[in-house]
This record gives sequence, structure tokens and C-alpha cells, in this order.
Amino acid sequence: MNIVIANRQRVKKIDARLLKEITAAILAELKIEHCELEINLLGAKEMAALNETFLNHEGSTDVITFDYSEGKKLRKNVGVAGEIFISVDDAIAQAKEFKTNWQTEIVRYIAHGILHLLGHDDLKPQLRRKMKREENLLVRKLARKFSLAQIGGGSKLRS
Repeated sequence: MNIVIANRQRVKKIDARLLKEITAAILAELKIEHCELEINLLGAKEMAALNETFLNHEGSTDVITFDYSEGKKLRKNVGVAGEIFISVDDAIAQAKEFKTNWQTEIVRYIAHGILHLLGHDDLKPQLRRKMKREENLLVRKLARKFSLAQIGGGSKLRS
């Protein structure tokens, strides 16, 4: 299992070690035994450039996932390979909109990206609802195990 957290933004302090533990917990919950995963935390400007370059969409977005497993033979087909790009600025804005915190939004985006790597799709309403239910379930389970707000620093496990 190889998980890399690359913090390329300066908006919020991030506990990369804790975020890596939380990501490993998501993978364990989904019974993913093998992975090559890089999570890139970006500012809105860099995310907008990525969004425009690769998806031809204007402006920033919360999360973009690139699946690199296609054409690769993953051991026992139980694994993922890819990159997840997360806009911390968008997480902050959406946290205000949905009355949560930005740290929980970051975890939600990681879960969302991993679900995409597993083949989940959110383009059609019915598929989007199914994916959202799975995402919500993962976030709830993680919130019981970790203090997600501590991604910004501090202690990591709930007592």
C-alpha cells in the first residue's frame, strides 16, 4: 500500500500524517488491499488550471480524480492506482455552505475520489445518489474513529 499526501497549498495547515491514516482507513473499510495513490491538496488557482487543462471546465472545483489502473495489472484485481486532486479553498467554501467543517469536506473528497477509482460514477442522478450514500457512510464511519477536525493539527483519535 503506497499513499502519498502532497500539500501544495498554503491556505490551511494540514496534518499529512493523519490524513494518510484516514485515507488508509477508507481503503481498509472498502477492503482495498493494494494501492498506488497520491492525494494532492491545492489552492483554487492551481485547481482551476488543472480543471481547465484536463477537463475543459472553467474555474476551480472541489475534487478531480485520475485513474491510472487502466492497463495495469493490480494484484488479484483488488486495488486502485491514481491521483486525487483536492481544492482546499473549495472545501472551505462548501463547508460553510453545508454547515460542516473544511476538514470533513477534505475527507469526503478523498472518499469520493477513491469511489471513482473503484468504478463508481456520478454522472446520472441514480448513480450519483448511490455514490453519495456510500460516501456519506464512509465519512460517518471515519468520524467515529477519528476527530476529522484535527486534520488541521492536534490529536488524532477519538476517545
